[in-house]
Amino acid sequence: MERENSTVVSEFILLGLTQSQHAQLLVFMLVLVFYLIIFPGNFLIILTIRSDPGLTAPLYFFLGNLAFLDASYSFIVAPRMLVDFLSKKKIISYRGCITQLFFLHFLGAGEMFLLVVMAFNRYVAICHPLHYSTVMNPRVCYALLLAVWPGGFTHYIVQAALILHLPFCGPNQLDNFFCDVPQVIKLACTDSFVVELLMVSNSGLLTLLCFLGLLASYAVILCHMKGHSSKGKNKAVSTCTTHIIIVFLMFGPAIFIYTCPFRAFPADKVVSLFHTVIFPLMNPVIYTFCNQEVKASMRRLLSHHMFCRIK
Repeated sequence: MERENSTVVSEFILLGLTQSQHAQLLVFMLVLVFYLIIFPGNFLIILTIRSDPGLTAPLYFFLGNLAFLDASYSFIVAPRMLVDFLSKKKIISYRGCITQLFFLHFLGAGEMFLLVVMAFNRYVAICHPLHYSTVMNPRVCYALLLAVWPGGFTHYIVQAALILHLPFCGPNQLDNFFCDVPQVIKLACTDSFVVELLMVSNSGLLTLLCFLGLLASYAVILCHMKGHSSKGKNKAVSTCTTHIIIVFLMFGPAIFIYTCPFRAFPADKVVSLFHTVIFPLMNPVIYTFCNQEVKASMRRLLSHHMFCRIK
């Protein structure tokens, strides 16, 4: 069906993660087990934070939203990938591809901006504790959270502007297990150098700047903690270390994918797997296991439900 932008390709064929049947079966089992364990864990985190009156601080408010975003983000790719592992021909329609791109970049950018908000919250809590309750009041927290969504949508609009005007009239094989901008651009029936450059300036540069800004903010926090007491310093260092790990897990693969689109690397698909499926599910879990309050609340919630069931 021909479109006004000269697109005649109505579907894309996904080449998948690997062509080896044994490797596909192994990855299928690993991803399925991981997904069935960790995915419900993200919603347990959300339920724990929502049900415990003691977890009302901004940190837990943002953590609950991070768990929701991460679970939603992984849901874009993982279920379809698992189904495709069992299919001989992996096909996605043009509209399905554009829809996947929308949620991938909308939620991905939203999560990136949320991590920036969480870093700001941590900075105010540690560097300006006397003003924390005033600065991070509930109204400000909701305003910051609401700003995350328009930010993610604006990011996607730029991606859509790059993709939708391109003509797709020939090859339709995507060398990946999902639709993403770098691979889709390469199938356009036109010189894609300028579009790839614009993608780097949008996705790549934005990701890199946020990454460097976050590292700088945590460096400032850690320097500020030098003169504090041992107990307060240890807790702050532990929290910041957890945040820094999440930042590397989130931004490292994204920088690799979106700042080097001009050539393909053997590790591209593996990095994409961790970026879209594994790391998003792990992020809130890492936060939780490094937070004593959330772990204690989760144990109380689980023991309460078990007691009610036995009774």
